[in-house]
Amino acid sequence: MTNDQRHGSRWQDRSRATRPVEILVSALAVGAGFGAATSLVNALSHGYADLESRAYTTSGWSIAEIMSVLLDSGWAWAGLAVAMGGLVTRAREIRPAALARGAAAGALALLAATAAYSVMETMRNGEPLSSWYETEPLVWWVTSVLFGAPLGAVGAFVKRPGVIGLLARLTVPAGAAVQMILLPPGRNEVIATIGKTVVWVAAAASIGFIVVRFLLVERRRRSLAAAESP
Repeated sequence: MTNDQRHGSRWQDRSRATRPVEILVSALAVGAGFGAATSLVNALSHGYADLESRAYTTSGWSIAEIMSVLLDSGWAWAGLAVAMGGLVTRAREIRPAALARGAAAGALALLAATAAYSVMETMRNGEPLSSWYETEPLVWWVTSVLFGAPLGAVGAFVKRPGVIGLLARLTVPAGAAVQMILLPPGRNEVIATIGKTVVWVAAAASIGFIVVRFLLVERRRRSLAAAESP
């Protein structure tokens, strides 16, 4: 074995050893950032809301409130888990390893987001910081694992070609569109209408882009295969 081969082998071993640490750090950092940002936007939206005014309560809205209902919604938190699953895996990675890493990253990201959100809410309410873990009900901590792991596993397929990769990429926009039908956001009809419109437009644009790109890639792949065949 040459020196270059030994060096390459050692680099690969070191990369495999540090990979779990990188996944842990990235999932915790991104998740905590998302949770903290959601809490801050919620606080900003409450500051703009004049709930003592009947007119504002029934028809008032602000950009901060729209941002709040978009960030603090199920599809956005699900998208965090899927995105983390995709970020920590590679397109050609062995499937069991990719699924495990994606699932771990998805669950950790949602746990970190819940924790950061709880800490921010505790500080905002002026409560003792030692009680931060009590701010959110137990169900959200359990949900972070129960839903974060499978959603992260879905994210592990995002970079893969073929129909499986297509379905993985469609998970978040399709889920967001469905949620707008079943659980529309907002405290009044105006906010709900704006929120649904924004999400539906974004979801439709995303789905269209994903499907068109998939069809173009598949057509190119078939053209290359036909050109290479005798």
